[in-house]
Amino acid sequence: MMTIKKAACIGGGVIGGGWIARLALNGIDVSVYDPHPEAKRKVDEVMANARRAYTRMAVKGLPKEGKVTFAGSIAEAVKGADFIQESVPERLDVKLKTIAEIEAAAPADALIGSSTSGFKATDMARDMAHPERFLVAHPFNPVYLLPINEIVPGEKTGKAFVERAREVYTSIGMKCVVINKEIDAFVGNRLLEAAWREALWLIKDGICTVEELDDIMRYGFGLRWAQMGMFQTYRIAGGEAGMRHFMAQFGPALAWPWTKLMDVPEFNDALVDMVATQSDDQSGQWSIRELERIRDENLIGIMEALAKAEKGKGWGAGELHNAYVKRLGKEAGKKSSKAAEKAKAEKPRKKK
Repeated sequence: MMTIKKAACIGGGVIGGGWIARLALNGIDVSVYDPHPEAKRKVDEVMANARRAYTRMAVKGLPKEGKVTFAGSIAEAVKGADFIQESVPERLDVKLKTIAEIEAAAPADALIGSSTSGFKATDMARDMAHPERFLVAHPFNPVYLLPINEIVPGEKTGKAFVERAREVYTSIGMKCVVINKEIDAFVGNRLLEAAWREALWLIKDGICTVEELDDIMRYGFGLRWAQMGMFQTYRIAGGEAGMRHFMAQFGPALAWPWTKLMDVPEFNDALVDMVATQSDDQSGQWSIRELERIRDENLIGIMEALAKAEKGKGWGAGELHNAYVKRLGKEAGKKSSKAAEKAKAEKPRKKK
């Protein structure tokens, strides 16, 4: 399996910081560029939460943590890197400018992935001299724990770079899904956008509060989706007759006026204030960092539970979790062995 020798992360926000943490905790040196004056503090805080989570998760040990350094420019950050992850703000003009600077300074064979939530690789690579090495690699937050990675090549992305991307992202414990048909927002965010629009209508129309909606998700179908997804869950709902029976039984509901997805609520100050106020009532007693730590503990707990399924082999994310923790422990063992050998070599010999 192809591994990363030196990584560069351009952008150190919520997603960029998560990439930095996942890479560093896999023992990979990371060079970072982010012009924000608070970038180092924010990345350091994400790293602290990630270390806490990995110490809790990786019971078999961890490799020696990679070194994280902050560069003064994009050119400095990408120098000598064989893997580059771009995570700058979601503005196409900013993406194009950043990618141009990356390409101008990066090694000729470096793989360049973008964390964009919705832009197509083809559109972002339009000015590149070598678009064959560029693709979308869309993760979910927190990047250091959630393993899914939507790999979406552009029209000019080379097949060799797609396979290389699959290998390098897999080497840091991720589940890669290659989506060969480009669409805006890919698959994950298309599904989330649909649920988000319907949720905003339910809040705006006073049907429920944000807390009540979250409770319906996290105490109900969210638990099912966490381990089986939508279609496998619905297959079970069809009983012994399976998916065909489910489709026949519930298919007609698609024509019923249950959803407002074809109509978008006006996104105005009143709606923002309503949602933000209810969110403060729901979660204002915790800081963002506290919520992140609670989230991390819950995610690890769910993955550990799934890891024990199927006679210890693991189910879904649990199977991947088992393999990832085992690999981290193997790297930790190599570190311990090297340290012991070094100590033995440096130990003074006794005089006869």
